[in-house]
Amino acid sequence: MERLKNIHPGEILLEEFLIPLNISAYRLSKDLGIPQTRISQIIKGKRRITADTALRLSIYFGTSPKFWLGLQNDFDIEEEKLNNKMAFRNIRSIRKENAAQQPL
Repeated sequence: MERLKNIHPGEILLEEFLIPLNISAYRLSKDLGIPQTRISQIIKGKRRITADTALRLSIYFGTSPKFWLGLQNDFDIEEEKLNNKMAFRNIRSIRKENAAQQPL
């Protein structure tokens, strides 16, 4: 079974918000009061969505900041799994401890 592409939050911003609402990256950057390069880099998948950007996008589009940061976190976790398969195997071998049994 073929694995689906990991989707960057910038692609969701573009495809689900900007294109349907007919908003350019330039207009969004001006409306948000941030540099146009920040929005362009996010859309191209070359920049993360920060807490600051998440707050601005949430106000502008009527979403929550956690929506944008959640997209970013999901993307980052999948990228880490894909790019560091050997490290991920080691991570998966960590055994779960029962915190209730551990002395303080």
